Amino acid sequence: MTQVRLTRRNLALFAAPCLGLAGIGLPLTVYLPSFYSAQLGMDLSAVGVAFMVVRLFDIGLDPLLGVVMDRTRTPIGRFKPWLAGGIPLLMLASAMLCFARPGVGSAYLIAGLGLAYGGWSICVLAQTAWGSLLSPHYNERSRIYGWWQAFNLIGLLLILLLPIAANRADPGPTTGVRAMGAYLILMLPLSAALAVLFVKEPEPSSTAPVARLSDWPKLMASSSVRRILLADLMIGLAFGMDGALFLFFFTKAKGFTAAFSNVGLLLYFLGGLIGGPLWTLVAKRTGKHVALAAACLSSIAGLLVLYVIPNGNIAWGAIASVISGLPYAASNQLARSLMADAGDEERLKSGVDRTGLLYAILTGTAKVGAALAVGITFVGLDKLAGFDAASDHNSPRAIMGLHAFFLGLPALLFILAALVLIRYPLTRQRHDEIREALERQSAS
Repeated sequence: MTQVRLTRRNLALFAAPCLGLAGIGLPLTVYLPSFYSAQLGMDLSAVGVAFMVVRLFDIGLDPLLGVVMDRTRTPIGRFKPWLAGGIPLLMLASAMLCFARPGVGSAYLIAGLGLAYGGWSICVLAQTAWGSLLSPHYNERSRIYGWWQAFNLIGLLLILLLPIAANRADPGPTTGVRAMGAYLILMLPLSAALAVLFVKEPEPSSTAPVARLSDWPKLMASSSVRRILLADLMIGLAFGMDGALFLFFFTKAKGFTAAFSNVGLLLYFLGGLIGGPLWTLVAKRTGKHVALAAACLSSIAGLLVLYVIPNGNIAWGAIASVISGLPYAASNQLARSLMADAGDEERLKSGVDRTGLLYAILTGTAKVGAALAVGITFVGLDKLAGFDAASDHNSPRAIMGLHAFFLGLPALLFILAALVLIRYPLTRQRHDEIREALERQSAS
């Protein structure tokens, strides 16, 4: 098979929406719980429950969205109209969540989060499913999702710079979150327009059967799909816990200032941006599932580095932040590339194009991980460890609980995810055989 490489221009345009979409996810998980509890006066447990309830409720939307997207036929494609349609929801959510005033309650937060995560689901599902169609080749898909993840990390770096820059210009407890909201309202439509207007979406076969909602159990019968989903769930839960507690760990457990903690988070994602191309190279040399397992073990090493740094030491804190962030990019880009290969395997076996449904299920596992991460960490710290987010004098028991939720549980989850990937069946050689069989089917 002749492999055609996509141009860097097309890869950059395709990935451009990530510059805005990256702000709906981890930044909200990192900043909003503290913003709503410490600044707007909501109970910490109530904030954690609101995040968990919305994310878990939102999961049921994904399979339906996937099936509807697979059945969509428009002059510009299956997935591009959905990407464009989800942007207004995200703009409204950004205005609600980031410009809230003291006195708002759980209902307001739940409504804003519902819009944010519903719109995010539509846009991310449409973009990642669309990406799987841009190339049928094993290594080129790693490259596509490598660019996708790189732009996600650039978007994260941009939005994480905002609280630092905004607070220098106008110091205040709400300035940074307001700046993030303004960025999202402007960047989301601009970045999405670049992809929708300038990147083509390959047309689906006019004769291929379309997916149905009842196909979901059939997909779960695939060993490849099950392993991807389980590994992605555990990795997402681990990173979600660390993301939700990063600022608390640096300020309450390690004695850094809030200002440096924001810089540390920025450096963490800079490490992810540096590591992204490295994991693409590792995947090319060893196979994507091997690279993903190696990234899990590297994540544990990164947590150990954070644990051993001297309290309040800025130089070591900066170095540790970059080192611990190096494996971050691997999970998103490699899991989505692996799912594209699994889609080919399913299409050969069943004759049905279930691209949208497969990525809907993968998006769902990310949501479960994120929802459980915030709920488990915030409720656990509040009720089991007695941790007080607004206090600078937590008890030793509370700090021990913070270590357990930030270091111990994520490390265990990374180990389990690596074990799931042992003997993963859909190797590069097997995928090449599948693509050759699909091409013979198309030619006959």
